[in-house]
Amino acid sequence: MIPMKKIDVEAHFLTEEYVNHLMARNTFPKLDTVEDENGGKFQRIWYGPDLCQSRTDSVTNRLLDLGEGRLKEMDAAGIDMQALSLCSPGCEILNIAESAVVARKTNDAFYQVTKKYPDRFIGLATLAPQEPKRAADELERAVKELGFKGANINSNIRGAYLDDQKYWPIFEKAEKLDVPIYLHPTMLSSSTLKPYTSYGAILAGPSLGFAAETALHVMRLICSGIFDKYPGLNIILGHLGEGLPFWLNRIDLGWLKPPSPGEAKPICVRKPSDYIKSNFFVTTSGMFFEPAFLCAYLALGADRIMFAVDYPFEDSRLSGQLMDRMPICDKDKEKISHLNADTLFKLPFSR
Repeated sequence: MIPMKKIDVEAHFLTEEYVNHLMARNTFPKLDTVEDENGGKFQRIWYGPDLCQSRTDSVTNRLLDLGEGRLKEMDAAGIDMQALSLCSPGCEILNIAESAVVARKTNDAFYQVTKKYPDRFIGLATLAPQEPKRAADELERAVKELGFKGANINSNIRGAYLDDQKYWPIFEKAEKLDVPIYLHPTMLSSSTLKPYTSYGAILAGPSLGFAAETALHVMRLICSGIFDKYPGLNIILGHLGEGLPFWLNRIDLGWLKPPSPGEAKPICVRKPSDYIKSNFFVTTSGMFFEPAFLCAYLALGADRIMFAVDYPFEDSRLSGQLMDRMPICDKDKEKISHLNADTLFKLPFSR
């Protein structure tokens, strides 16, 4: 098989300034560095007094590397481009006084990287949705002045969800600019976190909590009617759609049945599954499990799936190899590997 161009639609980065900002904070979220019994260093991201995630120094260094080391890994794995977004926790969980300033500084810093390597990195803007109008303006600046191709939002906004109409200026701007928003998982909101905390990040994090949090957020957006207001809006979901393709038929039940007296009903005018098929793209990030891939493929079709790794938390080489082995036709593999991303991000070049 001739190697296909591959665009990794979900890859992450950090800047030294952002790491230092989190480490200097006295309130949550914050960062610290500790050593294990063997002298190895790792960072802990504290979301609250009893909940943290850890990552090794090696992962942190790869997040910070926006130059030759990252490019070498991409070349070895056959990855032509990465669409990069700020690693969680993002500016969404900072307080309002600092969030927009930090987001702008992060975008400016990453712009220097995209300017240096325009054919290798795509920028997804960091936003601070706590101030929606300001976030919409920053999205416009990032797209028009910095050349970014969309934005990344790490799910809930200090416990709030984007179906609240005060946040809709961000979506209005994204539709007007014709750029997608990547809705990425983060730690659950405080209102839903409690049942997960008994087992820490292993339950609240990527293994289950992240998908539950993001799927809930998606359904809130759909039920709110936002895609009727902004029909051209595109949202990207990682991890093969956070489980939603599996539930595609069942999520329509509450919309289809007549509501009982006094029962709340979704505002959306079409079935929830219709919006997932028309307004969402899903990526393969961190989910190279053939049965799950085939479920998303059969439910949504190749036009709605894009290749992604979830770098550096997953192995780029292994992810690419598994994609190549998926039992689908080469035409659909090419759509997933790069053609869908080429179109969605309006890429003017091809390596």
